[in-house]
Amino acid sequence: MTNDSFKLAVYALVAQIPAGRVMTYGQLAALSSHPRAARVVGQIAHFGPEELPWHRVVNKSGQLAATYSFGGRSGQRQHLEAEGVAVDENDRVDVNGLIWWPLAATETAEVECE
Repeated sequence: MTNDSFKLAVYALVAQIPAGRVMTYGQLAALSSHPRAARVVGQIAHFGPEELPWHRVVNKSGQLAATYSFGGRSGQRQHLEAEGVAVDENDRVDVNGLIWWPLAATETAEVECE
Protein backbone atom coordinates (compact mmCIF):
# COMPACT_ATOMS: atom_id res chain seq x y z
CA MET A 1 0.00 0.00 0.00
CA THR A 2 1.43 3.39 -0.94
CA ASN A 3 1.48 6.37 1.41
CA ASP A 4 -1.34 7.97 -0.57
CA SER A 5 -3.49 4.83 -0.50
CA PHE A 6 -2.88 4.50 3.25
CA LYS A 7 -3.93 8.11 3.79
CA LEU A 8 -7.02 7.66 1.62
CA ALA A 9 -7.96 4.49 3.51
CA VAL A 10 -7.73 6.41 6.81
CA TYR A 11 -9.83 9.24 5.37
CA ALA A 12 -12.49 6.77 4.19
CA LEU A 13 -12.74 5.18 7.63
CA VAL A 14 -12.84 8.47 9.52
CA ALA A 15 -15.60 9.71 7.22
CA GLN A 16 -17.75 6.74 8.32
CA ILE A 17 -17.47 7.21 12.10
CA PRO A 18 -21.00 7.98 13.30
CA ALA A 19 -21.74 10.90 15.62
CA GLY A 20 -21.38 9.90 19.25
CA ARG A 21 -18.87 7.11 18.52
CA VAL A 22 -15.06 6.99 18.33
CA MET A 23 -12.23 5.08 16.71
CA THR A 24 -8.62 4.88 17.86
CA TYR A 25 -5.48 5.77 15.95
CA GLY A 26 -4.33 2.15 16.21
CA GLN A 27 -7.66 0.82 15.07
CA LEU A 28 -7.55 3.07 12.00
CA ALA A 29 -3.97 1.98 11.30
CA ALA A 30 -4.83 -1.72 11.62
CA LEU A 31 -7.93 -1.44 9.43
CA SER A 32 -5.82 0.38 6.85
CA SER A 33 -3.34 -2.55 6.72
CA HIS A 34 -0.63 -0.87 8.82
CA PRO A 35 -1.21 -2.10 12.40
CA ARG A 36 1.94 -0.43 13.76
CA ALA A 37 1.25 2.98 12.21
CA ALA A 38 -0.91 4.64 14.89
CA ARG A 39 1.45 7.63 15.09
CA VAL A 40 1.30 8.05 11.33
CA VAL A 41 -2.50 8.10 11.59
CA GLY A 42 -2.07 10.90 14.14
CA GLN A 43 -0.04 12.87 11.62
CA ILE A 44 -2.61 12.20 8.92
CA ALA A 45 -5.32 13.46 11.29
CA HIS A 46 -3.33 16.58 12.14
CA PHE A 47 -3.01 17.58 8.48
CA GLY A 48 -6.19 15.98 7.14
CA PRO A 49 -9.19 17.63 5.53
CA GLU A 50 -11.20 19.79 7.94
CA GLU A 51 -14.51 18.36 6.79
CA LEU A 52 -13.75 14.93 8.25
CA PRO A 53 -14.80 14.21 11.86
CA TRP A 54 -11.28 13.99 13.33
CA HIS A 55 -12.70 14.80 16.76
CA ARG A 56 -14.02 11.23 16.83
CA VAL A 57 -10.48 9.82 16.79
CA VAL A 58 -8.83 9.20 20.18
CA ASN A 59 -5.92 7.17 21.51
CA LYS A 60 -6.30 3.60 22.73
CA SER A 61 -7.15 4.70 26.28
CA GLY A 62 -9.71 7.26 25.11
CA GLN A 63 -7.43 10.27 25.62
CA LEU A 64 -8.17 13.33 23.51
CA ALA A 65 -5.43 14.72 21.26
CA ALA A 66 -3.30 17.47 22.76
CA THR A 67 -2.51 18.66 19.24
CA TYR A 68 -6.03 18.43 17.81
CA SER A 69 -5.86 20.80 14.84
CA PHE A 70 -9.16 22.49 15.52
CA GLY A 71 -8.70 23.97 18.99
CA GLY A 72 -6.56 21.46 20.88
CA ARG A 73 -8.14 19.23 23.51
CA SER A 74 -10.74 21.82 24.43
CA GLY A 75 -11.87 22.00 20.79
CA GLN A 76 -12.06 18.23 20.52
CA ARG A 77 -13.94 18.10 23.82
CA GLN A 78 -16.48 20.67 22.58
CA HIS A 79 -17.08 18.74 19.35
CA LEU A 80 -17.54 15.44 21.18
CA GLU A 81 -19.76 16.87 23.91
CA ALA A 82 -21.92 18.50 21.22
CA GLU A 83 -22.58 14.94 19.99
CA GLY A 84 -23.47 13.73 23.47
CA VAL A 85 -20.13 12.09 24.25
CA ALA A 86 -19.08 12.44 27.89
CA VAL A 87 -15.48 13.56 28.37
CA ASP A 88 -14.08 13.19 31.89
CA GLU A 89 -11.93 15.64 33.86
CA ASN A 90 -8.80 13.91 32.48
CA ASP A 91 -9.87 14.54 28.88
CA ARG A 92 -10.81 10.91 28.26
CA VAL A 93 -13.84 9.23 26.77
CA ASP A 94 -15.14 5.73 27.48
CA VAL A 95 -13.37 4.19 24.52
CA ASN A 96 -14.68 0.69 25.32
CA GLY A 97 -18.28 1.87 25.36
CA LEU A 98 -18.01 4.18 22.36
CA ILE A 99 -15.68 2.28 20.01
CA TRP A 100 -17.07 1.89 16.51
CA TRP A 101 -16.16 -0.81 14.03
CA PRO A 102 -17.16 -0.59 10.36
CA LEU A 103 -19.39 -3.50 9.37
CA ALA A 104 -16.73 -4.93 7.07
CA ALA A 105 -14.30 -4.97 10.00
CA THR A 106 -16.42 -6.70 12.63
CA GLU A 107 -14.80 -10.01 11.72
CA THR A 108 -11.36 -8.49 12.37
CA ALA A 109 -12.34 -6.75 15.60
CA GLU A 110 -9.96 -9.06 17.37
CA VAL A 111 -7.00 -7.22 15.79
CA GLU A 112 -4.84 -5.71 18.49
CA CYS A 113 -4.88 -1.97 17.96
CA GLU A 114 -2.22 0.17 19.56
